[in-house]
Amino acid sequence: MEGNPVDRSLAVERVLRGVQPHALLDGLRAALSEHFGAGTVELLMADYSLTELRRVTVLPYTTEPMPVADTAAGEAFTSQSATFEPDGDGIRANLPVTVRGDRLGVLVVTLPEEPEPPVWAELGRFAEALGHEVFVADRDTDLYVQARRSSRLTLAAEMQWQLLPGRACSRPEFALGGQLEPAYAIYGDCFDWSASARTLAVTLVNGMGEGSSAALLTNLAVNALRNARRAGIPLDAQAELADQAIYAQHRGQEHVATLLLEFDLATGGITAVDAGSPRLWRLRDGKAERVHFDEQLPLGTFEDTSYTAETLQALPGDRFVFVSDGVYNAAGPHGELYGDRELTQAILATTDLPAAHVPSAVLTELHDRRDGGLAADDAMVVCLDWFGSNPSADRESDIASALTDDTKI
Repeated sequence: MEGNPVDRSLAVERVLRGVQPHALLDGLRAALSEHFGAGTVELLMADYSLTELRRVTVLPYTTEPMPVADTAAGEAFTSQSATFEPDGDGIRANLPVTVRGDRLGVLVVTLPEEPEPPVWAELGRFAEALGHEVFVADRDTDLYVQARRSSRLTLAAEMQWQLLPGRACSRPEFALGGQLEPAYAIYGDCFDWSASARTLAVTLVNGMGEGSSAALLTNLAVNALRNARRAGIPLDAQAELADQAIYAQHRGQEHVATLLLEFDLATGGITAVDAGSPRLWRLRDGKAERVHFDEQLPLGTFEDTSYTAETLQALPGDRFVFVSDGVYNAAGPHGELYGDRELTQAILATTDLPAAHVPSAVLTELHDRRDGGLAADDAMVVCLDWFGSNPSADRESDIASALTDDTKI
């Protein structure tokens, strides 16, 4: 590990940017061996259910997965901080690989001796850089997508996972996390989000039906809503345009239950349109309660439906948990529904977990409640932690508008 640390870091990052997408790990392995004397260099990807870490290999499914629970690598993934363990005469580092809060996996590096803390920090930056490169590489290679799978996805699940914006996202104002189950056979449930300088849009979708037909319906709904959102129109008009698109395709025979929200990052104000079954719980000052909206028709039910937006206020420290009917209507071993009381208890039990961990914890509790039995419906949980408004969002938005105005011809 001799040489100028700056030159060494630049050399490693240059390798990551220069290799072919499928060769990221080979390039990083060679660079870390040359500049740090690293032995083993492995990338473990989290599977779709977030219960296993799977090695990236040229031939997928050829190595045994590592459980997230009760392993040093799993602890690094869960805690989002490096863990270390002896490895023969050297030391093994497990470094979280994350992109803007979205947990992808763990980079495992073994070194012949324990280095100084600045070197660990350097390796941590390489893990972060690797995450960004993997995120981009997914456009051009299936290598990392295949590594995420412990079994084959159904066609519907393939469509749904490709539709998601990610499974987590964080900024100074908020942190988001979402999960779908059964992870390898999801069909109609989906979530979407998008943040700009001033707003955060969150969409919860539950397309009716089963299998690929439900996934196709959800794909139409999500893309219709994205198209309307990107046109810059108000939330109620977004719902109306998506409603028209779905009705035009299915003539009211199929519909999509949807909850649309838009957070003003400068004030914490929330605009919402409730068009169906996804529900919202709020945890504030240690008390969890359901937030009720005026329920309106699911998208695509009738032609030219009008929608009305409502408003509420987010306060610093608020936690919002969104769930689909596959959660609150889940039946227990004796036929009893999960219901509001059980959901409230689950939300309170996960108070100390970060937003990215809450969905999996709630869904695991739901799975245990069913005694491990098969679900009658797919299920979605999304958690949003609101840290506080960002008054500078107004200024950033004004600057962006001014720059846009100045460049108009």
